[in-house]
Amino acid sequence: MDINNHMNHQLEMSRNVHDIKGIDKLRQAAQSGDSGALEEAAKQFEAIFMQMMLKSMRKAQDALADEDSPFNSQQVQFYRDMHDQQLATDLSTRGGVGIADIIVQQLSPGKDGFMPAAAIRENANLANMTRQKSVDFSNANSSEKALASDTKSNEASKQAAFASPSDFIEKLLPEAKKFAQELGLKAEALLAQAAVETGWGRYMIHNVNGENSHNLFGIKADKRWQGDSAAINTVEYDKGLAKQQKASFRSYDSFTDALKDYVSFVSDNPRYQQAIDNAHDPKAYFGALQEAGYATDPQYAKKVMSVLNSDTLQSALKFNLPRGD
Repeated sequence: MDINNHMNHQLEMSRNVHDIKGIDKLRQAAQSGDSGALEEAAKQFEAIFMQMMLKSMRKAQDALADEDSPFNSQQVQFYRDMHDQQLATDLSTRGGVGIADIIVQQLSPGKDGFMPAAAIRENANLANMTRQKSVDFSNANSSEKALASDTKSNEASKQAAFASPSDFIEKLLPEAKKFAQELGLKAEALLAQAAVETGWGRYMIHNVNGENSHNLFGIKADKRWQGDSAAINTVEYDKGLAKQQKASFRSYDSFTDALKDYVSFVSDNPRYQQAIDNAHDPKAYFGALQEAGYATDPQYAKKVMSVLNSDTLQSALKFNLPRGD
């Protein structure tokens, strides 16, 4: 009995994630075939899973934290992580989310079958937890592609309207040159913005009837808009975090109308005056647009400039710009 009590004490000590000797005792007990060691190892595996969840939650919290706060220092974060490690272990020993029970039943010798997924505690909401995915919107194409597949049959959708970047440039360049000149902006800069907004025209908004809205610049249908519109899921940023929401976008009869409306939208709005004043400098122009609230994406201007300076755009322009341009 004393030996069993001693072993139980050693297994309990292994729950202290900072006690290396306790963890080593767990390894020794597992090698000797002790059934209690299997249960304890399963709980620690579940603790690792819970620790990963806590870490992800902390990252979301850190994104909103005040960098100058004394509670956001490296030292505080270090001890906080230590606390989270121990917290995850303690939670797993008190029932956790049911992963440890499944592991024990599957790996215990002499037991047939395995525990089905339906046996996991419903109050753990594992199904809901696995649906929460963090999406990296590091470039416009990936974010637009993610949204294109997330539409319902009774809603607008995103479909390709151009075969390639070269096709995109070839069909839009003549009109883009005319309207960009009205702004004092380079035509390729205007096309770069349209490429970011539409993924080179591969994710153009189409209404419920499958008709192209021709919306090249992501302009929403606000109260001032009297024309047609199409509602679809889009990505907006709130304090740097990407979120999906449904919004209505302006719909045009042609790309010419879309370009014309973009010029009016920017020129007639006083908030974009600084951008207009810097149209000769694309970097300053798009930086001013972003500062004025044209887009909520904190990387919007950088994305447009990245496309503008890309080999993809420059190569397409070579085949479409006449000599001397």
